[in-house]
Amino acid sequence: MRILGIETSCDDTCAAVIEASGPLRAPRFKILSNIVSSQIHIHRKYGGVFPAMAARAHAKNIIPVIKAALGEAKIKLENIDLIAVTTHPGLAPALLVGTHSARALAWSLQKPILGIDHMQGHAVAHLLTPNTKQEARIKFPAVGLLVSGGHTQIILMRNYNAMKLLGETVDDAAGEAFDKVARLLGLPFPGGPPIARRAAQLRAKNEKLKISLPRPMMRSGDYNFSFAGLKTASLYLVQDLQKKYGKKLPGAVINEVCAEFQQAAIDVLLAKTLAAAKRHKAKTIIIGGGVSANTELRRQLIERMSKELPNTQWRIPAVALSLDNAAMIAAAAYFNWQAASSLQRKKFTWKTVRVRL
Repeated sequence: MRILGIETSCDDTCAAVIEASGPLRAPRFKILSNIVSSQIHIHRKYGGVFPAMAARAHAKNIIPVIKAALGEAKIKLENIDLIAVTTHPGLAPALLVGTHSARALAWSLQKPILGIDHMQGHAVAHLLTPNTKQEARIKFPAVGLLVSGGHTQIILMRNYNAMKLLGETVDDAAGEAFDKVARLLGLPFPGGPPIARRAAQLRAKNEKLKISLPRPMMRSGDYNFSFAGLKTASLYLVQDLQKKYGKKLPGAVINEVCAEFQQAAIDVLLAKTLAAAKRHKAKTIIIGGGVSANTELRRQLIERMSKELPNTQWRIPAVALSLDNAAMIAAAAYFNWQAASSLQRKKFTWKTVRVRL
């Protein structure tokens, strides 16, 4: 199948074309194109995503991005077999642009269309790495840590179409906390990369931290998260440091705050994920979402798994595929299409796809 994927859940306008084949237990994917139009330059001055502005940028970019994806894939619209579009979760104004664009295409071409859960896309993104045939044959059950700017979840997967939510953030997502703490420190948006770079500078010197932050809900006995408390604790810490050093903190102090904040977030994420994997006897741990691009999170996950779960596989997507993209939405659609009956497939029309809030 040749699948056109469309993704506009937040601030990236994305379109991709993939080829998908094979059974559900061992699918094969080939990315023909994967176009991402970033809006970082628009939202950077706000320190976060402004939904109305994101929607306007999507409306401006969506047609050129789809054309670019088709052009790079060297395929015409009429030769697409299936259209996939993110319908939830995300920013409603942004989702509406992608969903209505996809519905219009499906109506005009009389092609089947599927609305896709953005988080399912992150859960299958690791299958789109070059060695997909081998990676597709993971062992179930699997535990997935899906962590991004808007969402932090732990899921249990019996297969790629059977995902059960075990826990999620009760307030702010990890990625949002990274953005807000970066803003406190005068670092650019999005906050993940600059915080990681600053923390790496301190780690390279092998210096011990002189400050500490809490690890909220790390021992709560469930799989839920709370990053609002960590964000608030970081605010108070920065305010105390500013009383000592002045409004503009020295670079070394900023590095230390970044390192401790990042480690606090990683400690909570990994503690919950590994606890879920042990409790449910997971044979594979999957991570996905923008925060999973964090090098230190990846390194520590692999390190801790080698000690605590040596017989458990791990699957991590390429960095570019950890971020929002439409190829993962198209891949998720393949699983949904293959799992559907002939009668169900007849109902996958533009009339049935709606944004889910």
